[in-house]
Amino acid sequence: MQEATVSSRDVIDEESVDVDTSADDAPYTVQSLEERKAIIEALIYVSDEPLSAKGIAAVLKEDQQVIDKAITALTEEFNSRGGGLQLREIAGGWQFATRPEYHEHVRAFLKSRPSAKLSLASLETLAVIAYKQPITVPEILEIRGVQSPSSIKTLLDKKLIVAKGRKETVGRPMMYGTSKEFLIQFGLKDLSDLPSIEDFEDLASGVI
Repeated sequence: MQEATVSSRDVIDEESVDVDTSADDAPYTVQSLEERKAIIEALIYVSDEPLSAKGIAAVLKEDQQVIDKAITALTEEFNSRGGGLQLREIAGGWQFATRPEYHEHVRAFLKSRPSAKLSLASLETLAVIAYKQPITVPEILEIRGVQSPSSIKTLLDKKLIVAKGRKETVGRPMMYGTSKEFLIQFGLKDLSDLPSIEDFEDLASGVI
């Protein structure tokens, strides 16, 4: 009986079937500043939180200085439109936000929707913490004149405040301060952007 023959074409080299993923791993080369700005705009839009230049640079596999320049150009271009949105630096990253001059209209809309807003006690407690941080519960009591344990729990649950360590005094009470989520909720770059306490309480009543 004649033996079956196998040609070299029928022999499958195991190495030849390995999938070459080097092309997938290779960084995409952005062709121009306009394309870079468009990509950054899209990334900021889909991000749930403010997106940092470092984070964008990691996605595009580009130097952060290149990204910083593109963000500056995008911000100037986008904000010069005079539209209802603006690109702002918030809590260490970049995010689209409504323009301050339209906050009354936005607030009216938000108030028309059912939501779990903060109680007056929680709002007052948050204001005290925001402007006096780091601050302890006894110090909050001294300022407000009423106990605030339930308000502290509510603010912690909403991640608007965080523990800032213990104060070196009798009983070593816990100190509290505002969180990154607080900056995001109020559209603040950092705490230096806080408005007057009266304006803050008015703003907070429409935001949270």
